[in-house]
Amino acid sequence: MENRTVYDEPSDVKAEAGSVQVDGPDAVDVAMTPEAAEETSERLASEAVTARGQRRLARFTHQPK
Repeated sequence: MENRTVYDEPSDVKAEAGSVQVDGPDAVDVAMTPEAAEETSERLASEAVTARGQRRLARFTHQPK
């Protein structure tokens, strides 16, 4: 994966006219259907838990290579 900037600020999200608007860092500006927003939120939550676990495990030096 290419080097990307990792942001520590959450995106702003609001419902507007039957769609979900997402405004975030680095000029993210996305409109989604409610269904797409729900699926995206589930994926974000799942991958956030995975990433948090990876960060915790990285502190242990006994990990196999």
